[in-house]
Amino acid sequence: MSNTTEPPSNPNTAATHLNDAVKGSCEQEDCSSQHEDIEKGKKSVGQDTYCFRSDIMKRGNDENTYKDGCCLGEDEAAPKDDCQDACCSGNKDTTEKACKDECCSGENAKTSCVDRIASRECESDCGEKAYGRDSRAKGTACAAHKHRTREKYAAKLAALECICQALIALGQESCCIAKGQPPTRIGRESRRSLGRAASSDCCNEPCPRSFSTAANNQHSTRAKNQDSSGTRECCGPASSSSHDSRARATGLAMEQSSGINKSINVIRSQGGCADVEKGALGNEHIALSITGMTCTGCETKLQRVLGTLPPISNVKTSLIMARAEFNLDIASMSPESVMKHLERTTEFKCERILTQGSYIDVIPSNVKDFLDRSPPFGVKDMLPVGSDAVCINFDPNIIGARSLINKSGRYSCQLAPLPTDPGLAAGSKHVHNLGYTTLLSVVLTIPVLILAWAPIEDRPIAYGAVSLALATIIQVAIAGPFYPRALKSLIFSRMIEMDLLIVLSTSAAYIFSVISFGYLVSGTPLSTGEFFATSTLLVTLIMVGRWIAALSRQKAVESISIRSLQSSTAQLVTQDGAVIEEIDARLLQYGDLFSVLPEHRVPTDGIVLSGDSEIDESMLTGESRLREKHMGSKVVAGSINGSGKLIVQLTHLPGENTISVIAGMVDSAKLSKPKIQDFADRVASYFVPTIIVLTIVTFIVWIGIGIAIQNKSSPDAAIQAITYAITVLIVSCPCAIGLAVPMVIVISSGVAAERGIIFKAAASMEMASKATHVVFDKTGTLTVGKLKVVNEKLFAQNNPTQRSMVLGLVVNSKHPVSAAVAGHYAELDIRAANVERIRVVTGKGIEGEVDGKVIRGGNARWLNVESDELVQHILSEGRTVFCVTLDSELFAIYGLSDTVRPEAAGTIAKLKESGIQVSLLSGDDAGAVQCIASQIGLNPDEARSRCSPSDKQAYIQDLLAVSVGTKKAIVVFVGDGTNDALALTQATMGMHMSTGTDVAESAADVVLVRPSLEGVLTAINVSHAAVRRIGFNFAWSFVYNILALLFASGALISAHRGRAIKIPPQYAGLGELISVLPVIATAVGLKWAKL
Repeated sequence: MSNTTEPPSNPNTAATHLNDAVKGSCEQEDCSSQHEDIEKGKKSVGQDTYCFRSDIMKRGNDENTYKDGCCLGEDEAAPKDDCQDACCSGNKDTTEKACKDECCSGENAKTSCVDRIASRECESDCGEKAYGRDSRAKGTACAAHKHRTREKYAAKLAALECICQALIALGQESCCIAKGQPPTRIGRESRRSLGRAASSDCCNEPCPRSFSTAANNQHSTRAKNQDSSGTRECCGPASSSSHDSRARATGLAMEQSSGINKSINVIRSQGGCADVEKGALGNEHIALSITGMTCTGCETKLQRVLGTLPPISNVKTSLIMARAEFNLDIASMSPESVMKHLERTTEFKCERILTQGSYIDVIPSNVKDFLDRSPPFGVKDMLPVGSDAVCINFDPNIIGARSLINKSGRYSCQLAPLPTDPGLAAGSKHVHNLGYTTLLSVVLTIPVLILAWAPIEDRPIAYGAVSLALATIIQVAIAGPFYPRALKSLIFSRMIEMDLLIVLSTSAAYIFSVISFGYLVSGTPLSTGEFFATSTLLVTLIMVGRWIAALSRQKAVESISIRSLQSSTAQLVTQDGAVIEEIDARLLQYGDLFSVLPEHRVPTDGIVLSGDSEIDESMLTGESRLREKHMGSKVVAGSINGSGKLIVQLTHLPGENTISVIAGMVDSAKLSKPKIQDFADRVASYFVPTIIVLTIVTFIVWIGIGIAIQNKSSPDAAIQAITYAITVLIVSCPCAIGLAVPMVIVISSGVAAERGIIFKAAASMEMASKATHVVFDKTGTLTVGKLKVVNEKLFAQNNPTQRSMVLGLVVNSKHPVSAAVAGHYAELDIRAANVERIRVVTGKGIEGEVDGKVIRGGNARWLNVESDELVQHILSEGRTVFCVTLDSELFAIYGLSDTVRPEAAGTIAKLKESGIQVSLLSGDDAGAVQCIASQIGLNPDEARSRCSPSDKQAYIQDLLAVSVGTKKAIVVFVGDGTNDALALTQATMGMHMSTGTDVAESAADVVLVRPSLEGVLTAINVSHAAVRRIGFNFAWSFVYNILALLFASGALISAHRGRAIKIPPQYAGLGELISVLPVIATAVGLKWAKL
């Protein structure tokens, strides 16, 4: 990284440097055979003019090597003095002569650039053999590639005229990039991020700018590092300032040319210059699957190691999910470097996983060759998965999953077996590895126990030698991995964790065993005899405890997996229902039609094209009643078809359907941490150092007791003190404290999701139990939201025209009232009039212009027609009024009615019984609001009418400002999303009444997937149950550790007799198992709790 200097004061000077550099490269070769001398092509940006030359790219003998017709290697470079004059001087005259290239001028720029791109892509995809097949000349493209390439770059050509600018911005090969710069490819090591700028310059200096894709394109493709041998040095020892000026000119041109591509941003480094070989500037979201985490100390260590890396921000980790997610500045550090750093400093195994976008796992014939080849158009990223598979991240709008699999020749591959959830896969792998290690430890320990305890012939030295050998194997092979983890945690993370306690206790037991055996061989055995049975059994029981705890965690997480509802196959059909083939659901792509047979699950979201049936959507709605489906109906992934057959048009791919969206939200909640977790983390951080101090105190105290009170010799007193110290070290366990919160959060998140409630963050789950106020919106929340027009009064004579004007005003509005009026006229086959300049007035209505007149529709107060007798009559009936005026004259009046949800009154009553204050806010008129309030059991002062979005926000602010007794006010706002954004944001916690298929659109803290108010009660009950279980887990953890320490340290043993309840050191390894299992059982018990 080098420091970035300020750009030149005169932008034209920078442009001159750039153009002169182009001119220098053009003049190195006689281009007369390829181009005619015509006036230079320019792209004007603001007040500055920049010229970008374009040349003819020739295919070399090697199919992967491109030869630049105008940019030759250093062996043919122009003399250095010419470069200094032409390329680095900034002379305005030389600028005017630069880049006299026909291909950068007018329509030639468009045809020549696009044809060369199409030719390269065609040769890459179709291969050399295709030339004879379609009678096209070598170096040209087939019709399909020409058409696709012209469509792809149409917008860029319109903005730039020369496509080279767009290619530079995208980091791809262009005729304006030096010879030797390889085209953008996807390789195994770099993992490619789209938008990494391929950069070169005539001075062989790093470029101070780079490009990155927009934030919504997380998985992108990076260019390969440029080899120094391929870097053109036409300028000799040019000054760095000259280079910086040229590079900044390019960046400035790209920054100011908004027509290039709105998703490309020029990002300048603050205080430094990014090396293009390290990639583009900008953040990329990275998700890693972590194998090897056994306790909360491991998670803390992982967080600290990631937190020490400056390029990393927004770190989220989960021991339960075996995952880490963070944002990474890929200009400073690559994902591979982060993974290597983690593996080196923590001893964990890391594997990158894709959590966003569309991706598919394939098995190529050769992984290395597959990754090194140019990917098909539309592929963003390719990551190796294990030793034989590759995960492809692609844009489904460009290329479908089947197209990737069906590619022949160089892209040949087959679909990999259905993968499990990345977190579950990592956890399962860890459990299996731990199980095998534990089994080995058990096999090696059993002979030691037999030799020590079985009634066999007494041969102490022989048996001791065998026990020493087996104990040494256990200490090295089984307990050995604890040593580097403990030391690296101490060195890199500055923390003392559970692994250090295991190392200290097992090492003390083993060393003491070896010393005892040495005394035995020397003929002076110690009074305690051999200690190998204790040391080996201690290690084995530690492994058994960890394996059972890990297995219990894994089973608990697997039991609440939402993705298990996803169907694994789909049957492709034609529009008339003819079966094409049955495929893996992962191979579905846009444009597909699939059939849903009776009693089969719907593979993904879609719209019914033909057929009639009933579908069980209880997994989403919670209702046992089947829902009728016919042409035009929406079907949701995971629902079960009834007796009929349906032909469905795909609308969402399996990776982005309703189930996937819900599962992603649940995963996000599992990765988040509530505030109470901070308390657990603080306790756990002091736990291990406290145990070490208590161990030292225990050792010293028992030395004194043994000598002064029990009258033992110094060696015997030391031996006794060591046994107690070892027991204290290993019997205590911080894992129960660390798991008290995350285990409950993971299980409760899954349980809530199964009941149609999505907590987007763990903090929301903790907060719901403390709610003091619940504020409801009316339309669509307390009511079903399906308004019907029951009164209609038109004041003009020409009713059809009048209705057409009203329909033209409201036809595209999504507000429930406007939509109801539009639906009413749609049923009457009224055609909408042309209403212009339509504008929504938030909280009031909608307005536009028709035939030069202003037409408005909205509430009576906004339109100043409250005093109208008919308006008053409709309001007195408790109906919603929608009025329309034309040039301020009353034009039409509509009375609409809605239906109160059947569960609304019961929900309100139960909330009040629990001591929660309930309010109703609505933008409707007072009559309609008070009518609904009386039906659901609210007092008149608990319902407010004519509330604009800002009025709702102010009301919630007032509630938050006043404490409820000794408690701080916690306000929950429940709405359907219409005009509720301000209220949802202002409230302590926002709940969104979803329709099931719009889950991803909600910005609330909690999403009620099922359109039922009982979800509000269930969400609060789940929160109460979770908080109670967290409290129990904390209590159990403290009780266990206090009792365990008392027994282990001998505090409850008579100092004179020494006979009482105590924990033998060899059984202390069961401490983790005894402490953790109740925590897991308590959390899993939520699955059967009455909520």
